[in-house]
Amino acid sequence: MKKENKYKPLDAMEYPRFEGIRTFMRLPHEANLKDIDFTIVGVPFDTGGTFRVGARFGPSGIRDNSLLLRPYNPAQEIEIFKYCSGSDYGDLPIIPGYLPESHKLIQEGAEKIFSQNTIPIFMGGDHSISLPLLRAVKKKYGPVALIHFDAHSDLWHGYFDNKDTHGTPFRRALEEELIDTSRSSQIGLRGPLYDLEDYQMSTEEGLLAIPGPELHKIGNQKAISMIKKRVGNGPAYLTFDIDFIDPAYAPGTGTPEAGGFTGYDGIEIVRGLTDINFIGYDMVEVMPPYDPADITSLLAANIMYEFISLIAISKKKSDQDQSYYLY
Repeated sequence: MKKENKYKPLDAMEYPRFEGIRTFMRLPHEANLKDIDFTIVGVPFDTGGTFRVGARFGPSGIRDNSLLLRPYNPAQEIEIFKYCSGSDYGDLPIIPGYLPESHKLIQEGAEKIFSQNTIPIFMGGDHSISLPLLRAVKKKYGPVALIHFDAHSDLWHGYFDNKDTHGTPFRRALEEELIDTSRSSQIGLRGPLYDLEDYQMSTEEGLLAIPGPELHKIGNQKAISMIKKRVGNGPAYLTFDIDFIDPAYAPGTGTPEAGGFTGYDGIEIVRGLTDINFIGYDMVEVMPPYDPADITSLLAANIMYEFISLIAISKKKSDQDQSYYLY
């Protein structure tokens, strides 16, 4: 059952792409989420960073580089806005330099969005923002499966006696029982570590770990199969740190690690994650100041486009199932 939706991008044949107020994919800026299936939400916070900073400019950079995204995804054979509607919510409030206070504001803002029964796609911001987002998720859905793309596990206990940084969000998430480890995966982990304990953190906590070297060996399709088998039918949250991608393809990030993956690898794996009950997504650690050519922001926008396509595919299947039962 196809339908025309009120909330969809401006028509580039009527309004040139360089015109208008900048939103993701030129979607309407709308904070009232009634009748909206997904919304794009900026979280311009980077006080959790421990090396490079500048992810506060990630949301604006991604929006700027989303202008060429179009409503038909040929790889997925889906006309997105015939099956779902979307908006750009704008940015959540934060307080630069004040992590606990900002995390509280982020959680409160996310709770409001989740309460309106839409699927949010958050743009960071550093990876510390995933912690307040998962706290908001738990209030509505309970512990969820985490599908985590990253060069790093972000399971450190602390950093300089600080428990909250971009390297610790999933340690805190485990302690607060925000995620269901039996259904969760971490994909792409790589790079030098301090000791063997660092390497073993993910598996010791009960998560499925697909380290970068293993992913290179087994290939994307095998990894997709492993993730989907693991996640099952319950609610899932996807977090994508852009440093999953090799810095040759995404140099604008906070903690770059060599030996990563191409932009197409990231897109292909996300495309394969159909038939998963995603209730939210985030894209983090995009730092435009370290990438004057904007290839990192461009790739992030295109991966987020694949998130939206997954939502549309799910809505299409739901509509078809309803039509079947009607007849």
